[in-house]
Amino acid sequence: MSELAGRTAIVTGGGRNIGRAIALALAEAGAAVVVNGRSDRAALDAVVKEIEALGGKAVAAMGDVGEEATAAAMVAAAARLGGVDILVNNAAGRPEQSFEEMTLADWRAVHTTVLDGAFLTVKAALPHLKKSPAGAVINIGGVSGHIGTKNRAHVVAAKAGLVGFTKALAHDLSEYKITANCVVPGLIETARDPNAALPQHHQVSRTLTGRLGAPEEIAAAVRFLAGPNGRYITGQTLHVNGGMYLG
Repeated sequence: MSELAGRTAIVTGGGRNIGRAIALALAEAGAAVVVNGRSDRAALDAVVKEIEALGGKAVAAMGDVGEEATAAAMVAAAARLGGVDILVNNAAGRPEQSFEEMTLADWRAVHTTVLDGAFLTVKAALPHLKKSPAGAVINIGGVSGHIGTKNRAHVVAAKAGLVGFTKALAHDLSEYKITANCVVPGLIETARDPNAALPQHHQVSRTLTGRLGAPEEIAAAVRFLAGPNGRYITGQTLHVNGGMYLG
C-alpha cells in the first residue's frame, strides 16, 4: 500500500528504536521523510539509506528539537521534499534519578526536549500543515505519564503534559482540518545499554499479552493515524501496550 504517496513527514528522534520504526513505516506507506536526531549522525544516515533502499525519499536533519533553529531547519528540509503533511514528535529524554537529587536543570532538560520540542516543531510546521489536504500531528507519549513511576518525576510530568498539549492542538488546529493525536507506547523491546538497569516500570509491570511490544507495532499505529483511515480521529490518546495499562 502507498496510502501516503505524495506526502512528506518529519519524525523527530528518528535514528533508532521507535523513531526509526516510525520513519520506515511512513516511508513504506509512500511518504518522503525528514529524519531528525540530536547526536548520532551515523544512525540517521543509516535510516535514510534504509528508506532509499525501499525506493523512498529521505533526508537527515541533525539538531536539538528544543532549539528554534532546529525546528526551522527540519521544516526547510521538508519543504524541499514537498512540504509538511505529517509531524511525529517522538524525541524524548528518559533519565532516571531520584526526585531528591533532581535539579531544576535536570527537570528543564527533559521538558525542553519533550514539550518545548513539540511546541517549536508544530509552530514551525504549521504554515505547511495548514496547506496540506491531510495534515496530521502525532505525539509519542509514554505510559509512565499515565501510571507514574519511580525516579522519573520529570519524564512523567512531561509525558502527561504532552497528552494535554495534544488535546489543545486538536481544538486549535481543527479549523484547518489538521488532526492531533497521541500514541502511547507501553513496554517496548528496544536497544538499551546492556550495563544499565531496566527502568523501574519495566521491572514491576506486566502485559496481558505476556510479551513486550515491538517498535514496529507503535509505528503501525502512527501510520494508521497519519493515513486516510485516521482522518476522523483527533484529540485522542491511543495506548499500544499489550494490556499493561487499560486507559
